[in-house]
Parts: sequence; structure tokens; C-alpha cells
Amino acid sequence: MNSNYKLGITQSFQCNYLADQQERLLIAVDPILHDSEHYGWLMHQGFRRSGNDIYRPHCLSCHACQSIRVLIDNFTASKSQKRLLKRGQHFSVKVSYTIKSSYYPLYEKYINKIHSDGSMFPASPRQFQSFTKNDITEQIYIEIWHDDELISVAVTDDIPNALSAVYTFYHPDYRKYGLGVFSILKQIEISKQLEREFLYLGYQINDCEKMNYKNRYKPHQILIENQWKTVNK
Repeated sequence: MNSNYKLGITQSFQCNYLADQQERLLIAVDPILHDSEHYGWLMHQGFRRSGNDIYRPHCLSCHACQSIRVLIDNFTASKSQKRLLKRGQHFSVKVSYTIKSSYYPLYEKYINKIHSDGSMFPASPRQFQSFTKNDITEQIYIEIWHDDELISVAVTDDIPNALSAVYTFYHPDYRKYGLGVFSILKQIEISKQLEREFLYLGYQINDCEKMNYKNRYKPHQILIENQWKTVNK
């Protein structure tokens, strides 16, 4: 992999996850890095994308964000995860390689009902397109159906040797089924079917309630001081 490339650093700004911290990002600005092969390599270095921007936390005084990935071949569902899969066994799973017109209305319901107090409210088509479309890598859309009704979509990046969970949205009426967790478990299953080694889950942040659930899928690896460390328990 060519190591001669250009990176940029943002100025510090208020962290979106920890109220008492300032956030700073390292940005992969070089166009040579904006393809699937390079992006897969960058994810191995702890980067992630938002739209067509590839970034990695590079904060001055905080290292709370830890890149995390599930080891697919060794993954074992916990008792609670097995119960959740059983509870949703009447749902069907489909994989789409294109965005469907039914996705945005479902996303709009999800944001406006479940995240009305968040930064993504109110839902907008522009915001929706920021994570459902990109020029860097292919995406797959893992759909959950209840009979003839689409109830959840997990937007997933398809990169060399791995899948990467981007964003999941679901019908508010099905919240009790834990469709966020259910979708990750299905992403793990599909990663195995596609013979991928990892499922990237983004950043684990232990002190942030919205971001501290990702270490429940084991075994997983966390990037610590540029080394992937395996966690089995």
C-alpha cells in the first residue's frame, strides 16, 4: 500500500459525545485514498467515513474513542443475543444492493419519533443521502421484513475483507424487538456468509451511553496505540 499521501487536521471543536471534551479529527484528504481498497486499509488504521469524508479522532487530551471490530469466525452470541434472535425469528432478512424509495419514509419515522431530541432531528433527504450514498466504496442494505412490511434497514459498507456498519434505522412500532442489536447480529451472519474476517462497528466510547454498547459482541478487537487487541470476555 502506497504510504505517500496527504492528511489534514481539523481545529478542535465541542465533542459530540463527551460534554467536557474537545474533539479534533484527522482527515484523509488525498484523493488517492478515496477508493475501496485504500478505505479498507484506512479502516485497519482506525479511520471511518461520513459521506465522502474519511476521518479518525485525533484529540489533544482524550483517547475515549476506540475503533472496534468483531472477529467473525470466532463470534459467539451471548444468551441475551440468542434470546433476541429467537424473538425475531418470524422476521425475514433480505440484502439489497440498491437504495429503495421505501427507505426514506422509514428513516423519517425513525428520526422524528425516536431521535426527536438529537442533532439529526428533523429528518431531511440531504441528511439521509449523507450516509446512504458515497463515492468511496460499495454498500449493501440489510433489510428486515415483517411479512410484507419493511421494518428496518442496516446501511453497510462493503470493503475488502470486511463489512462496516454505517447506520441502522427502523420502524418505531418495532422498538421492543431490539432491531439495532438484531441488525448487527444479521450483519455478522452475512459477513460470515461472504467470508469476511471482520465487521467494523465504528467507535466504542465507554463513557457515552449512546456509544458504549459495541463491546457486547465477542470476541472483538479494539485499536489501542495503533495495535489491535483481542477481547474475549
